[in-house]
Amino acid sequence: MQSAKNTPVSVVVIGLGQMGHSHALAYHHNPGFKIIGLVDRRRSGNALPPALCEYPFLSRFEEGLALKPDVVSINTHTATHADYAVAAMESGAHVFVEKPLAATVADAERVVNTARRTNRKLVVGYILRHHPSWIEFIHQARQLGPPYVMRMNMNQRSSGDAWAIHQLILQDVKNPVIDCGVHYVDVMLQVTDSQPVQVRGMGLRLSDELPSDQGQVNYGHLQILFADGSVGWYETGWGPMMSETAYFVKDIIGPRGSVSIVMDESEKASTGDEDSSSADINSHTKTSKLRVSTVVNGRAQNKMLSMDGEPDHYELCAREQQFLLEAIREGHDLSKHMEDAVRSLSIVLAADRSMRENRAIDIDLL
Repeated sequence: MQSAKNTPVSVVVIGLGQMGHSHALAYHHNPGFKIIGLVDRRRSGNALPPALCEYPFLSRFEEGLALKPDVVSINTHTATHADYAVAAMESGAHVFVEKPLAATVADAERVVNTARRTNRKLVVGYILRHHPSWIEFIHQARQLGPPYVMRMNMNQRSSGDAWAIHQLILQDVKNPVIDCGVHYVDVMLQVTDSQPVQVRGMGLRLSDELPSDQGQVNYGHLQILFADGSVGWYETGWGPMMSETAYFVKDIIGPRGSVSIVMDESEKASTGDEDSSSADINSHTKTSKLRVSTVVNGRAQNKMLSMDGEPDHYELCAREQQFLLEAIREGHDLSKHMEDAVRSLSIVLAADRSMRENRAIDIDLL
């Protein structure tokens, strides 16, 4: 395996779905990486984007690992994340793994413990951590409290192939709060330094296309209570029945004012379908503007911060992979990054448990 800082880092990409494809393009365009294999059981080489067709196409994870890459990029279904990540690090590779880190807290901790024992870098795909507008959103929010009221959602009116992908994801995670919620719980934890003390959750199966006997829900909602009195909620729903009204709410309130992400209502989905804005992948991270309101002498004073020029989805994936490259070459300590990934996963899983047990869950996350 390579060690010189100027030598490209070899990488095998496991999984070529929406996120795997995006990350593969990030490696392709970054001279610090060299793709030596692409692995996906369901996709033929002919289906790859032109930019990726030059790379060897493999059908099994073990084939990719046999190439002895410096990095294994894991973009498969959640149920496979832990075993793939552990095997990759045991073989000597650094790991990028899409969120959620694992399907259970125990598996997530197993992955993190393996990273520590093998001294391998482990980066989890928390894409918002690399978004300058979201970094500014968190910075502005922290000036307003504590305590905080944190209100967030990301509903998606998915249909066709997008709905089929969501149904496949639900076979693993059962609840969209688990898959998507880790992003926004992670944001809440960055805003407040307070300890989460209780989680509440609820959810519903809103489609007969989902099995009635497997516990899958396509709508979920969580609430978090913090030790300093802060509260946060997150809601998400998938499927053709979801409303396009207020599908994107990112709003934080404190005693000294509020900050909100304001989307441009004139912007529609890149597909041209005016009723599918929530299904556009760029809308999941796009901010457009931040509305900041501060309380001065008992009255709110407003200002708008333009986020013009912010990175799109593919540029954000490129920034994630640059973060990984720098962590490997510079030897960055990723302990907090890994701990935060386990922490946010613990909270969304507690919300799912609350939904299924119909009770609030007291938590103790140190």
